[in-house]
This record gives sequence, C-alpha cells and structure tokens, in this order.
Amino acid sequence: MYMAKTQNPAWLTARRLTLITVGAALMAFNINTFVKAGELIPGGFTGITVLIQKIFSHFLNIDIPFSPVFYILNGIPAIICFRFVGKKFTLYSILMVFLCGLMTDFMPNMFIASIQLHDTLLSAVFGGILNAVSIILCLLAGATSGGTDFIAIYFSEKYRKDTWNYIFAGNCVILAITAFLFDLDKALYSIIFQFAQTMVLNSLYAAYHQKTLLIITNCPDEVYKIIRERTHHGATAISGKGLFNAQDRTILYSVVYSGEVSPLIKAIHAIDGDAFINVIKTEHINGRFYKKPMD
Repeated sequence: MYMAKTQNPAWLTARRLTLITVGAALMAFNINTFVKAGELIPGGFTGITVLIQKIFSHFLNIDIPFSPVFYILNGIPAIICFRFVGKKFTLYSILMVFLCGLMTDFMPNMFIASIQLHDTLLSAVFGGILNAVSIILCLLAGATSGGTDFIAIYFSEKYRKDTWNYIFAGNCVILAITAFLFDLDKALYSIIFQFAQTMVLNSLYAAYHQKTLLIITNCPDEVYKIIRERTHHGATAISGKGLFNAQDRTILYSVVYSGEVSPLIKAIHAIDGDAFINVIKTEHINGRFYKKPMD
C-alpha cells in the first residue's frame, strides 16, 4: 500500500527561505547588470522603479536609490494581499521584495562591472531569461517577486478572473512612457526582455497548467483515494471493457495540475502496477476545480 511522504516543517521553511534568497540575489544581479547595461525597462513595479530612477537622473540630475521607491510601490498591494490572500505567502513575498531592493542598492560595483554586456540585444535576451529564473525560484518557494504579481493574484483570488492581460496593458503603458521620454530603441529592446522572460516562464514553470488523466485500472477505489488525498481533486469513474482480453475495466477521468502528475503516477503504479495512464494537455476547463489556497 502506498504511504504519502511527510516533510519536516523546518526543512520546508529552510527550503523556502533559500529559494527566496537566491531568487532575490539573481533579480538584483540582473537589474545591476543586464538591465542597466542595456538601459532596459522590466515589467511591473521593477520597471516603474527603474523608470523613476531614469527620470530623476536624466531630468533632475539626481541619483535616487532603487530600494525606497521599490518598497513604497509594493506597500499597499502587500497589505491587501496580507489581509485577503494569505499571510505566509505575503510575508515570504515581502521578504523577496526587501532582499531584492537591498541587494540591488548594495551589490559590489566591481562584481557588477565584470559581467556587464555591451550589446543591448544580448542584455535583453539573457536579462529576460535570468529574470524568469528568479521568478520561478520564488514561485517554487510559494511566494512571488512582489509588484504587480500582488495585484494580479488578489484579483484572481477575489473575482476568479485572469488579470494578466491588464498587467500586460500596464507594462505597455510603461514602455510607451519610456519611448516618449527617452529612446524608442530601448523601449523596443525592453519588449524583447519581457518576451524572453514570458517564454521561459511558460516553458519551465508549468505547475499551474492543467492535465487530464485517463486511468484504466482494476483498483478504481484505491486509485481515487490516492488522487483525492494527494491533490484534493475529484474523479469520474467510467465503466469499460478491454477488447484485447475481453475483461471489464474501469476508467477514471480526472483533471489535475501539471506539477502533480509525476508523483501521482508513481503513487498509482505503487497500487496498481498494471494501470494504463494517458496524460492529455488541458487547454481550458469550466466548472468546479480545486485550487490550492495561499498559505
């Protein structure tokens, strides 16, 4: 019989803190190298902060630090998420924002200068990739990189509506302001930065994509119990007949998150080694679907 593994809470906390610290360091490094070298504008509150820095430097000849502006922009969205989304989730995200701002301002200049690229296109491509990696590390830790992610998650949780298109529209406004005040070329390169980031995120982080499982098994009750215990998702049993050996079989139909598929298949095969499992990519579902709450 398959027994679910339990993890030490202290280990889980240490893992989350490590992922967030590494993610914050990578994001700060990216801002100080690829973003600054290419004079790029990332998306979200990071991009707004960089844009404000450029405006003060270019028009007022005042160099302002990154962290104060970044913290102020994240303040109100963080408070809203703390109250309405999840306390631990928000606190870990705030830690990510705090460390990123601190590291961005105090990262050694000698280390930064040794890695900066002098080609804007390379800065845009590799900067977008590195930014995506840092965001993925935060997501794996059960947190976000802050900024507009707070806003998107709050509205998604409250209204069950995808708000990422609105976030994208906001990023377009930021790039339009950049093009108007400074240089159209830099705004266009910033689009490449954001495109590279989005492509890497979609390719490497598929935990919230859905997959459909069609499971042909002789142990439907035991298999459903595993699905229920491990994923909290339901399943539908369909009676069928195997034509190859003329035996009655049961087909379990269930939709789960992509990140749950591999461990679930191992657990099912531990119960029924002869189970036949077909995994299908799910484009869209409409109806009741369990969504893990933010902690």
